[in-house]
Amino acid sequence: MKKFLLSLLMITVMSSMVFAQEAKKEAKKAEMAPKEEVNPNAPKMELETLDVDYGTIEKNADPYRIVKFTNTGKEPLIIKSARGNCGCTVPTWPREAIQPGETKEIKIRYATNRIGPFHKKVTLVTNEPENNKHIIKIHGKVLKPDATKGVPEGKPSMLKGTK
Repeated sequence: MKKFLLSLLMITVMSSMVFAQEAKKEAKKAEMAPKEEVNPNAPKMELETLDVDYGTIEKNADPYRIVKFTNTGKEPLIIKSARGNCGCTVPTWPREAIQPGETKEIKIRYATNRIGPFHKKVTLVTNEPENNKHIIKIHGKVLKPDATKGVPEGKPSMLKGTK
């Protein structure tokens, strides 16, 4: 039994040494491999802002905000996808290629029928070779509607007592 355990231990030690040498060879190959060069003509998205502040708004207020962007690269820019982090935040973006130097806009719709503060995100994925994800933060506060709004002054009401 001792011989068997000793043999098993020797095999384990030897195989771990072989694997360690293989790992070193792979690391050295990766070091020596040619580095991918960044395309100097690649598309580049420059957003006007990454922060959309709705401010404090009333319930059912204008749900749209616009974010402009420009392709500052030398090749056409394509927005592959644009998604809000929930169904209440919906972006609309140009589906066609944006040519170099061209400015377009992304229209963001937040469901302003939801009362209270909100913090949402829209994630854009482009064909840029580096940093192809852009996150636009959206925030604000939707106020609760005033229950006494529209009731004439001085008239008794169930919603508003007499003066």
